[in-house]
Amino acid sequence: MVWLYALGSVTVISLISLVGVITLSFSELRVRQLLSLFVALSVGALFGDVFIHILPELFLGVSQPINLTIFILVGLLIFFVLEKFLHWHHHHHVENCEHKIVHPLGYLNLVSDGLHNFIDGIVIGVSYLAGTEIGIATTLAVILHEIPQEIGDFAVLLHAGFTRHRALILNFLSALLAVAGVIVAIIFGKRLNTFMPIALALAAGGFLYIAGSDLVPELHKTTDLKKSGAQLFAIGIGIALMLLLKLIN
Repeated sequence: MVWLYALGSVTVISLISLVGVITLSFSELRVRQLLSLFVALSVGALFGDVFIHILPELFLGVSQPINLTIFILVGLLIFFVLEKFLHWHHHHHVENCEHKIVHPLGYLNLVSDGLHNFIDGIVIGVSYLAGTEIGIATTLAVILHEIPQEIGDFAVLLHAGFTRHRALILNFLSALLAVAGVIVAIIFGKRLNTFMPIALALAAGGFLYIAGSDLVPELHKTTDLKKSGAQLFAIGIGIALMLLLKLIN
């Protein structure tokens, strides 16, 4: 029954990644017009996720917080190195082919989000091992958390240059890593307690890097006062959603 409940829960959560399907009814022009606001929403959701959800959970009852802050910095550096490599790969292919090349930001987001989804799967699996009610409550919390985040992730993939169909497929495949997380959690159980804080810290570093070094500079390319105000409002909405979810949970 634990396997059935846990795998059923992460399947539902993975399907949330297809939220971007609603944009298929919009014209390409309309989606591009809204993209700046979606990216701003993603900035707010990513920063909100890190500072409202991940960091408080990481430092809860920790006697040596510097150990975790080091792993957050390691996460930042890993994503810096990864983006350097992807940029090199990007320019290498631009010189040798005429096809449209996706910005490295898209792949960075998939890596970071995939790690986060894997951790969500572990959390859900461990929760069901503790009891069905705890597992269901944890699943509901993750579902509420995933909706705004998946909208933001889809927007980042579009912004990076993926087509809507490809962004949907890749976002869904990234979400399926939660299934792997559940399987690992049920097999290894409490032995994962040491790994979880490190993985969360690395994910936090990745989210901070993506939001701060890639997305925020993109928003600054717009100098129009009205559009800038709309971006600021969207960032605030992203943060407010994460705060609201924290208060609900």
